[in-house]
Amino acid sequence: MTCSFKIFILFAAVFTLNFELCFGPCARAEYEINGECCPMCAAGNYVYRHCTVDTSTNCVPCPESTYTDEPNCFINCFSCTVCDSGKVKTSCSRSLDTACEPLDGSYCTAQQGGSCRRAEKHKNCSPGQYIKHRGTSFKDTECAECPDGTFSNGSLQICQPHSKCEDLGLTEIKVGTLSSDAECGNQTPTALIAGITVFILTVVVVVAVLMLLKIKHSTHQHAGKCLTFIYLEVLFIQYFYSLL
Repeated sequence: MTCSFKIFILFAAVFTLNFELCFGPCARAEYEINGECCPMCAAGNYVYRHCTVDTSTNCVPCPESTYTDEPNCFINCFSCTVCDSGKVKTSCSRSLDTACEPLDGSYCTAQQGGSCRRAEKHKNCSPGQYIKHRGTSFKDTECAECPDGTFSNGSLQICQPHSKCEDLGLTEIKVGTLSSDAECGNQTPTALIAGITVFILTVVVVVAVLMLLKIKHSTHQHAGKCLTFIYLEVLFIQYFYSLL
């Protein structure tokens, strides 16, 4: 049996006993005991000794850290609620229980007597959403979807517009989404490299063609150079494919 369950059983037993004592045919500010209608004790007090035919009810103040918050015939005061550290809204007195506030990052879901009895953590907005209204002690966080062209990681109160890479003189590397910004980078030199490559290949082809024409022109004078011409053609083809 857990400690909290034992406390609950004890509280229920005390409450039941007090209820039985207070219930009866007497006037509203009285309670019946041993056939007598006794005056109730004021809030902040409890019954130390019941009345008799000759004496009135003997009431005494509640001990420290206990209370009663209404006229009663209780033979015990109730223990004051213990709040989490730093979350006491109103301190306990003999006639009023402690009023607690929820912890930071939480909101109250059940109250009793101005005190928070149950709380839940504020929800986190999802990526692609922004915080429309921050959570309070008594209200959860309210989220909303970002409009197109903006983004939020879920922790922003205002969705931010996507970066415009062109305005920054950069190239868009990655398109922005509802949860992330666009990614920009320096212009890639791909087009420049391709242009230089085509230029070099053109120069090589032109030079090779001129060399071949020159060799062909001189073949009628030097028939032995035919093999050299064929060899150069093979080398040129190999070189051309190596550039590709």
